[in-house]
Amino acid sequence: MTATAVRKKTVSLSRKMQCYLALEDFEREARRCLPRMLYGFIAGAAETNAALQNNRKSFEQIGFRPRVLTNVSSRSTKATLFGKDYAAPFGIAPMGAAALCAFRGDLALARAAAASQIPMIVSGSSLIRLEEIRDAAPTAWYQAYWPGDVDRIAPALKRVAAAGFETLVVTTDVPLPANRENNVRNGFQLPIVLTPQVVWDTASHPQWFVRTLLQTLVRHGMPHFENMEATRGPPVFSSNLTRNASMRDQLSWEHVAFVRRLWKGPLLLKGILSKDDAKLARECGVDGLIVSNHGGRQLDCAAAPLEVLPEILDQAGGMTVMIDGSIRRGTDVLKALALGARFVFVGRPFLFAAVAGGEAGVRRAIALLAEEVDRDMGLLGITSLAGMTSGLLHRTSGHFLG
Repeated sequence: MTATAVRKKTVSLSRKMQCYLALEDFEREARRCLPRMLYGFIAGAAETNAALQNNRKSFEQIGFRPRVLTNVSSRSTKATLFGKDYAAPFGIAPMGAAALCAFRGDLALARAAAASQIPMIVSGSSLIRLEEIRDAAPTAWYQAYWPGDVDRIAPALKRVAAAGFETLVVTTDVPLPANRENNVRNGFQLPIVLTPQVVWDTASHPQWFVRTLLQTLVRHGMPHFENMEATRGPPVFSSNLTRNASMRDQLSWEHVAFVRRLWKGPLLLKGILSKDDAKLARECGVDGLIVSNHGGRQLDCAAAPLEVLPEILDQAGGMTVMIDGSIRRGTDVLKALALGARFVFVGRPFLFAAVAGGEAGVRRAIALLAEEVDRDMGLLGITSLAGMTSGLLHRTSGHFLG
């Protein structure tokens, strides 16, 4: 995108949208609008937040060695994955209960992604039917939280295929619920319990109560977990939610092999941090990996994805390796690509954008990140993503550049 095009696009934005200049700006607005329990649910991580903090530090430990006088007038941010072309090398990571935080949040994310020609991964714990999301966004992928039970996996897999999804992502790092102490302190839990703390938190944030919760209840009824399995799951206030999350601790490589036999499209595993697991995934016929520690939300002190990316790549063979975790700037995207990732996924900032401005907010956030990638490519002296190699990196500290 040329500088002239960027200026014209900015002029057409609403005054509110023009105030957002970086992804972090959406978080400030979302924090103001959301009840404390929901902001903490999105922003928080497990236990001491060490894994979350290490994700960010891993990017800060890398600098750049730009090339100059290379004529960067013909830049392109286009990326290709599994035979599909995308306008930028990033997509929207799966985020559960997005529609509890922003009105019809999953649809806002999906439609913005489709309009921007990037993929969005539908969460298995979303509150809007996967069929509706797929109809709104043909670029969407589906992410599953499945139990170790083939009798429950098979019909769920059939439903996903019938909806038209082509790319399947199986999340592997949630055998047990994480110890998210911040949720307990803030009064957030699933199923939701109307304690005095929750009632006050809701009442003291009328914008969210009216625009998201009340509007959802009036127009669409009580939110349910729609996509965990083949049939509709329980409502967000139901104690039956525990059943839908059962048997995840039994999920194993045998189940991955089972899914591989049934699923004809690209099959990805999300939550891989071990080179040994990357090797097993390759042997199971998996097409791609998303190197991830769940945004620091599962095992505290888990390794930062960027740090282990090189050793995962050593075992990848023909698999496509992607990454997520604390990517906030175009420079972060390019650092991950330079270390060998083919694509990156961004979560929290896009959900904050949906809270702050709905679909328009998400489109603005996507455009800001895409413009940063384009600008940074020019400043680094490259015209295509293929030119983003480790030779352009400078290690400021740490050891994982090799």
